Amino acid sequence: MAEVGQRLILAFDYGTRRIGVAVGNELLKSARELSPLTARDGIPDWNKVEQLLKEWQPDLLVVGLPLNMDDSESDMSKRARKFGNRLHGRYGKPCVMVDERGSTREAKLIAREAGHRGNYREESVDGIAAVLILEGWFAHQEGLPDGRSAL
Repeated sequence: MAEVGQRLILAFDYGTRRIGVAVGNELLKSARELSPLTARDGIPDWNKVEQLLKEWQPDLLVVGLPLNMDDSESDMSKRARKFGNRLHGRYGKPCVMVDERGSTREAKLIAREAGHRGNYREESVDGIAAVLILEGWFAHQEGLPDGRSAL
């Protein structure tokens, strides 16, 4: 396992149909999107998740936690937490939950500015949301605001 500050991190934007994925380097504070995982009612193909972990060999997993604006948990946040617990339980990797409020809205805005036509089922923004979740985690580690709180 790499030292804190030098870890490779996989981030997940949990969803019931798709789970966005991003990979990032803690030293460089950079993240890039990977292909999203398909899910059936929130359950991914665990073989694909395992392939992803074997390929990237992350030191840490980050899962977005979709809290309500009043900080309460929604059904979706409970499901995301369960997903994070399963990741940790299956693969033994440390897994942290990160407040992801506003990440999907911001991802759609970024996609629209890049020419996205608005068909999010066909062209998902889940990977962009996963990048935003990981970048927010990097900012939080540095003691900086993640920039999404204003959305």
